[in-house]
Amino acid sequence: MTQHILTAVAWPYANGPRHIGHVSGFGVPSDVFSRYQRMAGNKVLMVSGTDEHGTPIQVQADKEGVSAKELADRYNRVIAEDLTGLGLSYDLFTRTTTKNHYAVTQQIFKGLYDNGYIFPKTTMGAISPSTGRTLPDRYIEGTCPICGYDGARGDQCDNCGNQLDPIELVNPKSRINGETPVFVETEHFMLDLPAFAEVLGTYLQSKQGEWRPNVLKFALNLLGDLQPRAISRDLDWGVPIPLDGWRDQPNKRLYVWFDAVIGYLSASIEWARRSGDPDAWRQWWQNPDARGYYFMGKDNIVFHAEIWPAMLFGYSGIGARDGSPGALGALDVPSEVVSSEFLTMEGRKFSSSRQVVIYVRDFLARYDADALRYYIAVAGPENQDTDFTWQEFVNRNNGELVAAWGNLVNRSISMAAKNFGAVPEPGDLTDADRALLERSRGAFGPVGAELGRSRFKNAITEAFDVVREANKYLADQEPWKLKDDPERQKSILHVALQVVDDAKTMLTPFLPGSSNKVFAMLGGEGVWSGMPEIREVDEDGGTPYPVITGDYAEGAARWEHRPIRPGTPLAPPVPLFKKLDPKVVDEELARLGE
Repeated sequence: MTQHILTAVAWPYANGPRHIGHVSGFGVPSDVFSRYQRMAGNKVLMVSGTDEHGTPIQVQADKEGVSAKELADRYNRVIAEDLTGLGLSYDLFTRTTTKNHYAVTQQIFKGLYDNGYIFPKTTMGAISPSTGRTLPDRYIEGTCPICGYDGARGDQCDNCGNQLDPIELVNPKSRINGETPVFVETEHFMLDLPAFAEVLGTYLQSKQGEWRPNVLKFALNLLGDLQPRAISRDLDWGVPIPLDGWRDQPNKRLYVWFDAVIGYLSASIEWARRSGDPDAWRQWWQNPDARGYYFMGKDNIVFHAEIWPAMLFGYSGIGARDGSPGALGALDVPSEVVSSEFLTMEGRKFSSSRQVVIYVRDFLARYDADALRYYIAVAGPENQDTDFTWQEFVNRNNGELVAAWGNLVNRSISMAAKNFGAVPEPGDLTDADRALLERSRGAFGPVGAELGRSRFKNAITEAFDVVREANKYLADQEPWKLKDDPERQKSILHVALQVVDDAKTMLTPFLPGSSNKVFAMLGGEGVWSGMPEIREVDEDGGTPYPVITGDYAEGAARWEHRPIRPGTPLAPPVPLFKKLDPKVVDEELARLGE
């Protein structure tokens, strides 16, 4: 049965270009998942955008001598171009500075407020003594008062997982300039998280055996210490608070984390409006048969596994105070939170300031997008922290993409094109022929099952096992020695081409660009797997901005074995991947200063 699948992808922050550590968590996994779901016949809505509010934007804008809006405009475009270059198939990648996003965010605030789940409170806010600006919780670090970890953030300790308030930290310091913040009284609105303890507990317990263990364990551990959480800040850059006496205050805005998670909903609504059916979003948000999957790094688990579900419950009138659904109606909570662990680089944390980084666009200027996608899928931080090394990247590119998959494609199509000019008609098949065909055909089930469970490493490993078995088959059968037995040669090459076609299909979610090339090499016509594009749009005649979108339904890719057609013309293939010179390792390490 066809399902509606929401792929909600973490919003990259627009204070600079994104590096490969970022896209290993939110980008590539979400796209692999979405492409598979489309191929399986489901209706996918993949949404995200650039997160453009908050103090970090202002801090970076000050450094560069531009306004916060100018900075967000610049990096919104840079990030959109990079993610498009990586082949991420967003139905809509937008931004949080749209009128639509402001309206939807304010609507969610009002619904929560009317139901009694938001209340004002006088708190102690952190101020930078040198600038007078509010310091966001995550820009304050110190020693955790609970476990003693030196390096806890003002909102959460990554060591023990407990929620914190900046004023609780021992020896708090600003991450911006190292100064000690000043704490002053200020009035803010709070989200009453304790009012959702029971409903969140029931919700999370129902996910046993479904979610990745690291995600569920982390979320469950936080239930015992839920505290009201501030959702406003003393800033002039952000979504205004939609209440009388507050909306016109120049230095009071909704906290960036509150509006960012609402972006999944606002982007869905914007997509629906741009599609010509303003209510189309409801099929993904108010449908008991729909499923919503949220992709991000592990530092965002608390927001997506607890806070965002609490907001959705509260807006829908579910919680300790009950209530009524807001004007948009009751909204579905996430079906699964798919969190990846962290990627380090050559044994060190990614750090732009220390030049321990490679940005997506720099990577794509030198290497194939599919080479990075493959590395992330097979060796990325799916369920544990992993280290990116240039040596491993070169080894996997040359030994697996080039020597295994590229070699199978090249020699199968080359021999068939040279000797017959088309897909050959097979004769009688041997046991070895039938065994490989059955192995290839039978892999769609297990590979698809792993993809549906977001177990990408297992899925691509199984698909590549088929590729390796096909290479062994060719080595054993030696069709290049059978010029005097063309009928047997035809059968062997037909079998090899059928497996190439099957493997191309199974690898499409991971390697869409090269799979499109294989489709064309095998005589395919039209589009196999749709690729994203940037379109310039505006709101009501306003300033144009770029969005990522695409016509993915036009592609022929389906998750199924399809017999190849004898007689289909074949042209000599071109190399599928570039073999990298081993000197690349030293060159890239030199860029890192090693």
